[in-house]
Amino acid sequence: MLSHRLRATALLPFVLTLALSGVVAPAHADWDKIKQSGSLKVAVYDQFAPFSDRSGGIDVDVAQALAAKLGLKLSLLPFPAGENLNDDLRNMVWKGHYLGYGPADVMLHVPVEPQLINENGKVTIFAPYHVETVRLVRSARSMPVYDGIDALAGKTIGVEKVSIAAMVLLGEGNGRFRDKVRIFETAAEALEQLKAGQLDAVLANRSEIDAVFRDDPAFPLNEVAFQRLPRAGWAVGMAVRKDDQDVAKLLQAAVNDMKASGELKAIFARYGVHEQTP
Repeated sequence: MLSHRLRATALLPFVLTLALSGVVAPAHADWDKIKQSGSLKVAVYDQFAPFSDRSGGIDVDVAQALAAKLGLKLSLLPFPAGENLNDDLRNMVWKGHYLGYGPADVMLHVPVEPQLINENGKVTIFAPYHVETVRLVRSARSMPVYDGIDALAGKTIGVEKVSIAAMVLLGEGNGRFRDKVRIFETAAEALEQLKAGQLDAVLANRSEIDAVFRDDPAFPLNEVAFQRLPRAGWAVGMAVRKDDQDVAKLLQAAVNDMKASGELKAIFARYGVHEQTP
């Protein structure tokens, strides 16, 4: 699994070269089909708290808001991440999975990034609604001060397996921190172990940290200056089939309205996450 948690080697070029794509003039046939169905089918990753987990989360609420603005009911399609983002776009946007689920009308939480756009000519990637960053959250008790990467020496740090956080931490300084790194299935598991006092710190996406600790002063956040980690983060948006430009235009307008009205910010706040708008 690589895609939805912005994972490792296949994604590193994506997060190092970020850009936004535009929305072009629409046709009308595909929107008519969706309108006639009465439902907007939205693909979201499963087991991806705080964005989509057990049918709830930020992306689920965003999906519900988008459907409502288009005058439709929501048909949610949670799905497991494939081997890479290209697989996910094929399975959930333009073709459908060989096991029989998908495609959806739109897929959420897609990096709005030039290389991914260039590699996937059958989709349109657009409407960024959040900027994700990697941060270090530490126990103020066991690690009272963080004044740079050297402060990690000798500390037990948790990361999610095969994540960009794990990649940069394990690779830093030819692996000088490797012996003290603890690998977990998910960032949420690592964060719970930090809360329980079993770790000194966790390197993870800020949204995942925010959702667990909600600005708890006992667990302060720090920016970490790894050479291979983009400080500005990466934007995530949505994807539709290339031919569905009418749908893209309507969804882009809906996202613009949610930003302007404060609705998008309120959704993130509901889960304790500091929304970072592109």
